[in-house]
Amino acid sequence: MKKLLPIIILLMSICMFITGCSDEETDIAAAGNAGEAGEEAKADESDAGVAYTDDSWAIYWYLCGSDLETNGGFATNDLSEMLEVQLPENVNVVIQTGGAAVWQNEYMDPAKLQRWLYSSEGLVLLEEQDTANMGDAQTLYEFLDFANTNFPADRVAVTFWNHGGGSVSGAAFDELHGLDSLDLSEMYQAFDAVWPADEEAPALELIGFDTCLMATVDVAAVFRNFARYLVASEEVEPGNGWLYSGWLGELAKDPSMSGRELGISICNTYYEGCEAVGTQDQATLSLTDLGATGELLEAYEGFGQEALAAAAEDPGFFAGLGRAAAGCENYGGNTREQGYTNMVDLGHLARQTAWMLPSAQRVCDALDGCILYQVGGPYRSEATGLSCYYSYNGDVEDLNGYIDIGAGLAFKHLYAYEITGELSEGGEEYLASIEVSELPKRITLNDTDWDGAALDVTDDGTAFLDLGPEANDILAGVGFSLFYVDEENDRMMLLGTDNDLTADWEKGVFNDNFRGVWGAIDGSLVYMELTFEGEDYNLYSVPILLNGEAYYLQTAYDFTSEEWSILGASKALDDSGMAAKEVRLLAEGDMITTIWKVASYSGDDDFEMYTAEELTVTKDTSFGEAPLFDGRYSMVFEMWDSAGNYAYSDAVTFDCLNGEITTTVYED
Repeated sequence: MKKLLPIIILLMSICMFITGCSDEETDIAAAGNAGEAGEEAKADESDAGVAYTDDSWAIYWYLCGSDLETNGGFATNDLSEMLEVQLPENVNVVIQTGGAAVWQNEYMDPAKLQRWLYSSEGLVLLEEQDTANMGDAQTLYEFLDFANTNFPADRVAVTFWNHGGGSVSGAAFDELHGLDSLDLSEMYQAFDAVWPADEEAPALELIGFDTCLMATVDVAAVFRNFARYLVASEEVEPGNGWLYSGWLGELAKDPSMSGRELGISICNTYYEGCEAVGTQDQATLSLTDLGATGELLEAYEGFGQEALAAAAEDPGFFAGLGRAAAGCENYGGNTREQGYTNMVDLGHLARQTAWMLPSAQRVCDALDGCILYQVGGPYRSEATGLSCYYSYNGDVEDLNGYIDIGAGLAFKHLYAYEITGELSEGGEEYLASIEVSELPKRITLNDTDWDGAALDVTDDGTAFLDLGPEANDILAGVGFSLFYVDEENDRMMLLGTDNDLTADWEKGVFNDNFRGVWGAIDGSLVYMELTFEGEDYNLYSVPILLNGEAYYLQTAYDFTSEEWSILGASKALDDSGMAAKEVRLLAEGDMITTIWKVASYSGDDDFEMYTAEELTVTKDTSFGEAPLFDGRYSMVFEMWDSAGNYAYSDAVTFDCLNGEITTTVYED
């Protein structure tokens, strides 16, 4: 683990305490003239005690350490990278640290909320106070007000460091306060109290999220009021995060650079840093021109309005939308095992639905106009720079969170009706405003008798499910689950889910294409879930224990090279909505325990995790397909609709012997 560089030892001996913020708490709602105070401080350089030139830059760094610092020292690593840079007199970095139970260095105090200045003279402690919740709007406001008052500059960037959870969960999850986080409404409140919202002349040059999942259309809608540019990631960021020695080093060499130039530097050095440690495969980072997002937000709202109109005309619209979303690049996992962020790439969703929603082209054009730059790994090739909300799991509580903070209105009403069959508040008036009279009654899986539907078997042993043409108007997807059956010991084991079948949606007929092989680590079969089905590659998630800790191994199958690869291991989404900012690469000597799910064969008990085999990682460890071992297996077709309902067919049972599959039992 890297420690802060030795220079900090000398600098701490000359720590200075700079006053300028009252010890008394200031309520955000009463801080209407905070921006004026900042302008006065800017005019009086002697009060701020800092150099000020026409090319001055200030970075206000909101550094919530959380478990990333406690368990891995990732914040300390980035502070060390910062200290590698010799700053000029006209560049300052103002830092607030907190939110971690342990700091992996000798200087940050977890019992305190501390403010630091890194300048041409080094790193000094400015002030400290009792710990406060960094996931609270008041704490953010007080830091922004302090930094703006005491360290103004011609160009200011505000950056967040921590976990992120997307549009609903926000960012800055404080480990000391129940993983409370700043949602978008709290961020807006804090920023507006310091720099009153102004779309035409925003006060800040750049907003940056060195967190997961915050490059969303909803984030852009909030910060277009306060900044010119946004730098954020659609996908989960690996633990190495931004390369502070890179982008801050380039700013130090050229303080005249604009926010656009700085954003490009952040993107490029981030990806270079990922390549250096091997975490680039699913990396994303984009630079958004927030001044150009007005057209995008109008296009996005028009896109949603057309979707509402289409749903009014066609009861099967929701099923088609669900199938389109299932084929889109989505971020943060979105499986029953890993949890759901419900974030999908906006451009990819538009492309996938353009055949039924012509307004999708305007969304794509608007994205092209506001995404100035982006970097991405080979297994995030569909990323267009900003994601949007789509409910993959039909969770009403999560939907309500989106309704409270999301941009626009159309998609809120659309998703509310899709999931619940009812419009959200004000929905009828909104429909009338866009000349849609009413939405037809939804037909969901709950309105069918398909749970327990019989499977048929062809003469060659292929199982198929025949639901009829109605399936096209109801189902968002069909897949299958595979079970190993051990009747002698009264148990059955679930190996996972896949979509290796052929579908005729017009007729509603689905045929299994199972080839008698399954995913395996070094030949040992594993439980796995499909997370993304693309034209060029599929992505899978494999639950494992890695040195005794629960992880999900991320794997990919490339259709062009016909090869599998291991992308790394990540943790599940926390109940708070926090996505783990860590991609753990396998290392020689690591111990992997494979996991299946097990239940009794004769009973109706739930499946529970079952540790199967222990493997030692070597330099040749790989993921691939392996033949099923000899025994009896069962396959169940799984159906789901866009409201998050599931149904399951009866099972077809087959024997596997020496790689040959023979259907032996058909259960009606």
